[in-house]
Amino acid sequence: MKLANLLSDKKELEEEAWVALRECTPVVIGVVPFGITCGIMGLTANMSGLETILMSVLVFAGASQFIGITMLGAGMGWGIIILTTLLVNLRHLILGSSMATYMIRLPFPLQAFLAFFLTDEAYAMTISRIHKANYSVLYQLTVSTVLYLVWVLATVVGVVLGSYISDPLTWGLDFAMPATFLVLLIPLLAERKSLIVFGMAAVVSVVAALYLPGKWYIVIACLTASLIGGLLEGASEHA
Repeated sequence: MKLANLLSDKKELEEEAWVALRECTPVVIGVVPFGITCGIMGLTANMSGLETILMSVLVFAGASQFIGITMLGAGMGWGIIILTTLLVNLRHLILGSSMATYMIRLPFPLQAFLAFFLTDEAYAMTISRIHKANYSVLYQLTVSTVLYLVWVLATVVGVVLGSYISDPLTWGLDFAMPATFLVLLIPLLAERKSLIVFGMAAVVSVVAALYLPGKWYIVIACLTASLIGGLLEGASEHA
């Protein structure tokens, strides 16, 4: 019986890993152009190829890397760069809080490991998987690791191509990531509460983007969506 259970568990783990690889393939396609762009931008900001690649290896945060590279190129100090990137990444407090219910049961070293890899894409895919089946640490770990490796490799490609391409954004590559997130989001909008939260967050983010500087619209839209979602969930439970 023990051997049968082990074989069954191994088969389930293999299936979960294959599901993760299959589902993250479209997202990877959207990540590659941004990684290449990051590598090219690092060189245009007078960073060395090694510095640009190490930033992707050690930071692994697309939006923050773009902002940091731009500010380094403009000659700004480390203090304002660190503060700005922290503000941009405030949304990760909300993402982490959402995942805490599932990750809190894991050993602390594994929690820390997964926290480093918790990007917008990995979060969106893991939450989508939870809605379709249940939480799987192997699924989250597989998706996160693949996205990390692809991001680093794409940055390397960008560094290599940097001398041939001056402005990759003129190709319209900046639309790849929003399109990817829409593909992940739309299947989750299957009920009235989800549609309400989505609609309110969309309106708030657009209004905030028009009237507030920087990336504050992201944080405000996240907080608004969390508040409205919590109120709607609470109302349903009381009803």
